Parts: sequence; structure tokens; C-alpha cells
Amino acid sequence: MDHLVAPTMVEIEVDSLEQFRDVISTTPDIILLDNFSLDDLREAVAIRDQQNSAVELEASGNVTIDTIGDIAKTGVERISSGALTHQATWLDLGFDWFDQSLS
Repeated sequence: MDHLVAPTMVEIEVDSLEQFRDVISTTPDIILLDNFSLDDLREAVAIRDQQNSAVELEASGNVTIDTIGDIAKTGVERISSGALTHQATWLDLGFDWFDQSLS
């Protein structure tokens, strides 16, 4: 029987350009750029492109419906946003089960 093996993906999270420069040469599959400014996102993309690296870049942190367009224009391949859950409204409902045969 053939067994399917999921490919291993390595993603490294960094929160500064200094950390980014340290890990880009290790060629992970993805580098998550946490809370980077737009200028720092553009610089990370430029550094990656200068190295002809295949590493994908993911922006995360402070991503909202208002900022996502500008973030997308920086050249990152991926964008993560907690805004979908942080800004969501919800209704908490509880249902109680009563067994009529026990009454």
C-alpha cells in the first residue's frame, strides 16, 4: 500500500529586519513578517528578490480591512489577519437537554 506523506513546510517568524536578514539564508519555505511597517515589508521583499530566493513572505499583525490593500502592494505572497475573528460579532447560545422520561 502506498502511503502519502505530506511535504514538510518550514515557516519562521521574525519581528525585525535584522532577524529577517539572519534567517533568509537558511531558505525556509515561508518567513512570517510580524508587525512590520509597510516600508519594512517592502525592504524585506527587496532583500529576498536581490538574493533570488524562492522564500515566500507572509505579512501578519495589524492587518485590517483598511490596511490589507497597502500590505498586498508591498509584494508579499501571503497575508494573515486575525481581524476576521478579533472584529467579529457573535451570539452565544446554549441549549439544555431535558429528558422527559426522568420527570
